[in-house]
Amino acid sequence: MKQVPAEYYQLMEQLQTVDFVLVELTLYLDTHNDDIEAINQFNHYVKERKHLKKAFESQFGPLLQFGNSYSGYPWNWDDTPWPWQV
Repeated sequence: MKQVPAEYYQLMEQLQTVDFVLVELTLYLDTHNDDIEAINQFNHYVKERKHLKKAFESQFGPLLQFGNSYSGYPWNWDDTPWPWQV
C-alpha cells in the first residue's frame, strides 16, 4: 500500500465526525420532526459533508461507488488505499 499523507487522515476524520452528527440528528428528527433548529443543523451538516467529500475526492479519489462519486481519468476507483483500509 502506498504512503498516505496526513491530510488524507484529517479529511477522513472530519468526514466521519460529520457523518456521526448526521446520523444522530437523523435519529433525533425521526421523533422530533418539527424541531426547526435541529432541521437547520442537519441541513448545515449536509452542506458541510458535501464540501468535505468534494475536497477529499478531488485529492484522493472516490469515496463511494455506483454513481455516488465521480471518477478521474484514468479510472481511479481501484487506487489504494480505499477509505475502509485506513
